[in-house]
Amino acid sequence: MISTSGTALPGLTRSLAIAPIWAKAAAVLVGTALLAASTQVTVPMFPVPMTMQTWAVLVIGALYGSRLGAITVLAYIAEGLAGLPVFTAGGFGLAKMMGPTGGYLIGFVISAWMIGYAMERGLGRSLGTSILAFTLAHAVVFVPGVAWLAYLVGADKAIALGVVPFFIGSVVKTALAVATYEAARKVPSRA
Repeated sequence: MISTSGTALPGLTRSLAIAPIWAKAAAVLVGTALLAASTQVTVPMFPVPMTMQTWAVLVIGALYGSRLGAITVLAYIAEGLAGLPVFTAGGFGLAKMMGPTGGYLIGFVISAWMIGYAMERGLGRSLGTSILAFTLAHAVVFVPGVAWLAYLVGADKAIALGVVPFFIGSVVKTALAVATYEAARKVPSRA
């Protein structure tokens, strides 16, 4: 249950908690569009490109809450599996999901749920706890991502290619996600 008291949750999260199903469906569509758009900001790297997707995942999870955030990321993955070109570089389909980025896509679901859960529990009330929660939720993306990549290319290569080059970008994207959340938290609620 999402608490709607206090000021920890932004107005959007409080509103979505009590919103009718059509409003939640619209939020999912907006979220999947944001995720698809975030793939267009890409730094080509091999075998996993760097995109703004983790920023989008963190923001969606924090603003939508654990359930709707995870559902939104699952809907995004379903769109890609159904043939919509929403994955990085216009990719889609099962082959993309089974490729080097597949584990990271699964990590997105876990991350969105985790940051949403943390914000629902009040960890967004202070900047320090927000930074901690966003950092941990971002790091979680790498667990299934690197595990799947290790299955494909070996553990040493998975760490060298799937973690090390992403460190600075992850710090920047986490900071941007915290800043986005903090800005959204200050928007007055109409709920």
